[in-house]
Amino acid sequence: MKIKTRAVAGTSESSDITIILEPSDSNEININLTSSAEKQFGRQIRKVINNTLMELGITKANVTAIDFGALDCVIKARVQTAAYRAAESNEYKW
Repeated sequence: MKIKTRAVAGTSESSDITIILEPSDSNEININLTSSAEKQFGRQIRKVINNTLMELGITKANVTAIDFGALDCVIKARVQTAAYRAAESNEYKW
């Protein structure tokens, strides 16, 4: 899957995460994370984001993640939604 445009998924509500996915000029996934729990869970949040993108075949993207206490399953769902929107795809593989 190729990121074609900027896409957003998620909200700023408690227990959610906002994911902003954009095309990247570099050949890697760049994650910019903002979270009040970054010291405790930052590594896990980045891991879930990266693994979800890799599962979708995305190897280059700029990701901005603003966490409000989201669980792993919520993070994965938001990343998937943003990825399909950014790829302008409706061929979902749930």
